[in-house]
Amino acid sequence: MSDDDPWLWLEDVQGERALAWVRERNAETLAELQARPDFAPTRERLLGILNAKDRIPAVQRIGDRLYNLWQDETHKRGLWRRTTLAEYRKAAPAWETVLDLDALGAAEGENWVWAGATCLGPAWRRCLVSLSRGGADATVVREFDLVDKRFVAGGFALPEAKTDVAWIDPDQLYVGTDFGPGSMTDSGYPRVIKRWRRGTPLAEAVTVFEGEKQDVAVDVSVDHTPGFERTTLVRMLDFYRQQVMLLQPDGRWQPLPVPEQARIAFMHSAGVRGDTLLIELRSDWKVGGTRHPSGRLLAIDARAFLAGGREFQVLFEPGPTRSLAGFTFTRRHVLLNVLDNVSGRLEEWRRGGDGRFVRRAIEAPAPGSFSIAPLNDPLRRDDPLAEQYLLSYTGFLTPDTLWLARTGHDRRATLKTLPAAFDAAGLQAGQRFATSRDGTRVPYFVIGPRGEARPRPTLLYGYGGFRIALNPRYMRPVGAAWLERGGVFVLANIRGGGEFGPRWHQAALREQRQRAFDDFIAIAEDLIARGVTTPAQLGIEGGSNGGLLVGAVMVQRPELFNAVVCQVPLLDMRRYHQLLAGASWMAEYGNPDDPADWAFLSRYSPYQNLRAGVRYPRALIATSTRDDRVHPGHARKFAARLRELGHPVLYYENIEGGHGGAADNEQRATLQTVEYTYLWQQLGRRE
Repeated sequence: MSDDDPWLWLEDVQGERALAWVRERNAETLAELQARPDFAPTRERLLGILNAKDRIPAVQRIGDRLYNLWQDETHKRGLWRRTTLAEYRKAAPAWETVLDLDALGAAEGENWVWAGATCLGPAWRRCLVSLSRGGADATVVREFDLVDKRFVAGGFALPEAKTDVAWIDPDQLYVGTDFGPGSMTDSGYPRVIKRWRRGTPLAEAVTVFEGEKQDVAVDVSVDHTPGFERTTLVRMLDFYRQQVMLLQPDGRWQPLPVPEQARIAFMHSAGVRGDTLLIELRSDWKVGGTRHPSGRLLAIDARAFLAGGREFQVLFEPGPTRSLAGFTFTRRHVLLNVLDNVSGRLEEWRRGGDGRFVRRAIEAPAPGSFSIAPLNDPLRRDDPLAEQYLLSYTGFLTPDTLWLARTGHDRRATLKTLPAAFDAAGLQAGQRFATSRDGTRVPYFVIGPRGEARPRPTLLYGYGGFRIALNPRYMRPVGAAWLERGGVFVLANIRGGGEFGPRWHQAALREQRQRAFDDFIAIAEDLIARGVTTPAQLGIEGGSNGGLLVGAVMVQRPELFNAVVCQVPLLDMRRYHQLLAGASWMAEYGNPDDPADWAFLSRYSPYQNLRAGVRYPRALIATSTRDDRVHPGHARKFAARLRELGHPVLYYENIEGGHGGAADNEQRATLQTVEYTYLWQQLGRRE
């Protein structure tokens, strides 16, 4: 297919002609699927799960309160609310509403979706609240008073843009936003950082740093911890490389001498003597005569490092099956979330008075996945929660449990337990391995019925990119709409992800992308060879980069599958870097304008490789009009091209929703029901 794209007009996101095409496709899809007898009860079941009152409210500590955004059938866009830890421990906490998103949207005639808040300590009274129209990444920012529970009249306010803000003090901000022509990067993120004083026009804000147009973004963070005040600027050179700089007293930005692919954090709290610099390596680093391999976590006294010292302590050592899923810290402990063969393990490292750390393994259930959220307020010297943290555990068939834990021992109090959303009796989960085209062993999880081994409708899900690991998790919609009805669910841990650390990700970068597709194909073939399923009963699903995955695999091996759920995908690899945030992903995929890169991109780009006369599985392509990260034009054009070539396809585009595909629970339930009804239609009738 040449660069003369006949479907280019579908890239006009809000264009009248394009939206008319979208509405026509939506009507066709809904008319077909809603006519099935299982559509209405499936949607009712899924909406009930999404709106259930006994969900675990996810919380964030701000000051002495825990804050939560709650959505249900009455509060579709959500209540931003708060409670105390003592209340939260109760079965039915008393919540205080801080901001009603539905009421705000109704009063202002806007479809506001919550996008977070940046609050200023140690008073924790003023916040910068971000609101998105329809779920887009671009937001409106407004100053909010947590005591008066209202927006500040005449306070800081920024128009809709992809914006980054940080408090300097109560009357000054660092702002990165769309200041006009030339102020944004090619990827559509802030390039210019300015200092903005209260009461002055944004146009008078003073520029403090400018990145380059080819950078991904520039952002600033300010640490207000007494004794450790520090302003850090990160210039993202591409998706994986960054330059970290510290603001000096004379106004200069001093580069921090760490590798460009490293993740860094300064660990400290008020009342603690000295601070620690933590460096997670994502590339090999030779320093001070020592070679530190990719995947290590290093610790060093921050003051000593800034003075030229390089005597590191290793807090995590990667292995063939071990990788670091993440780290965080309390006042005196570093908490590690470790993956071993894609199953979670926990460790803590206690910092002694000499700055050295001592390791202790944390006893916890296995296999499964963990998330850790420290409750420490680093600005508060006498914080009673300085060594406490929230620990969440989940597994494929095990509903989430949330504990209140404390460093130093394994005793923890159960705060919340998620009730079962589906009947798991008779189900089992297990890990298997497939052999990819180049001989690499690739793990995957199979969740399905015990007992009689016979081919069943099977849904294979994958992602395989951007160093993102797919870990065991309790999947309420999958369980209720798929597993409970006799389907098998498979989670693929293919290369390109982060399941085995940086090496697993880098193995499928750029010109090696085909390896991720080969891994996915190998798992499909293994499932068929083991008798788990048949090609007529096998469907695949993926979103975003996973949408690229299933699109490419569908085109390369159409005979293996009978259903494809392709969500918010990128599919036109010739133009992806020109659409919205696409330019930021060239470190992952390559530059289509470089002939050498286009040579390998063109071999798998799904849009360009569609052909007439091939029997493709009838796919469901789903996206969101308000997705301003992955352009909806990818999905639109792919569906249009399939139709043009005479291939059957279903298309559904939610007019709101952003990159997540939906803006509220009703939209989520409809989207999920469309997907599962389609899957049973394609796979369930063939035994």
